[in-house]
Order: sequence, then C-alpha cells, then structure tokens
Amino acid sequence: MRFHTFGTISVNNNTETEHVRLDHFLKLCGVADTGGQAKQIIQCGDVSVNGEVETRRRKKLIVGDVVNVAGEEFVIDGLGDE
Repeated sequence: MRFHTFGTISVNNNTETEHVRLDHFLKLCGVADTGGQAKQIIQCGDVSVNGEVETRRRKKLIVGDVVNVAGEEFVIDGLGDE
C-alpha cells in the first residue's frame, strides 16, 4: 500500500469551499481519468473513506478524511481556492 498526503485542493470557483466531492477527488489525484470512471470505481465499492466503504460519488470530503482506493491511501490535509 502506498500512502499519500494530498495537500491543498485547488477549486476553480468564486466561493470558499470546505469540502470536495469524492468523484472530483478521484479525478484530481489521478485515480480516475473521467467522471464516468470515478463513478464506476465508487459504485463498485472499491473506495473507502475513513475505513468505511463509500458508494456515494457525491460524498463530501473534508480536511482529515482518509481515502483508500486501488491499494493507495490519501489523506486530505488542506482545501483551498488557490
């Protein structure tokens, strides 16, 4: 298993955000190339968030969440509008 600390997530909008959706996160970190691929990975039960299998693609991730997928662990340690 590889471990990654996923730093500040850049969000392209004009509002402050305190979360990122799980499907968007999988694209941002390179696990999925498209939204459709992210949806399939999530709905097949191949993703866990904080130790629990997560099948909701719109699950909101916040700082401190731990995402496990494809043998890799990602820890979200920052969100931002940078």
